[in-house]
Amino acid sequence: MTIRPATPADVPTILRFIHELALYEREPDAVLATEADLLRDGFGPTPRFWALIAEHDDAPAGFALYFTSYSTWRGHHGIRLEDLYVTPALRGQGIGKALLARLAQIAVEQGCPRLEWDVLEWNAPAIAVYERLGAHILTEWRIMRLSGDALQTLATQAT
Repeated sequence: MTIRPATPADVPTILRFIHELALYEREPDAVLATEADLLRDGFGPTPRFWALIAEHDDAPAGFALYFTSYSTWRGHHGIRLEDLYVTPALRGQGIGKALLARLAQIAVEQGCPRLEWDVLEWNAPAIAVYERLGAHILTEWRIMRLSGDALQTLATQAT
């Protein structure tokens, strides 16, 4: 197994993995991203995200897509994991852990005090893995999201 930075040539694989993850997360029709979006935002002049590709027997086995966040309290950026996915047939072989370990290494190299991500509350297998790695669930915080019409409405109220 190898873990390497994604390249523009990996975009079709990344998009396929995103669709597979959406299916696993019970939202198969929610993905709107295109290859052009991923190329623009991950490999354009101002990258908005980075990705790692896990390979098993020289074939893509999973990916991790991440970006930076910023903690005003810590006074430093952190790493925010957006997606972590391993091909179902290869789960349980340490690929997800290897992707997380590489992200932790990047965080430490960059002096980041945090590596954070979300997990669906029904995803007990993932939660168990994350807790075994030392991660803990923040129960005091709730994710807030504005999108669609509500986002557009609030934007029109800007002064």
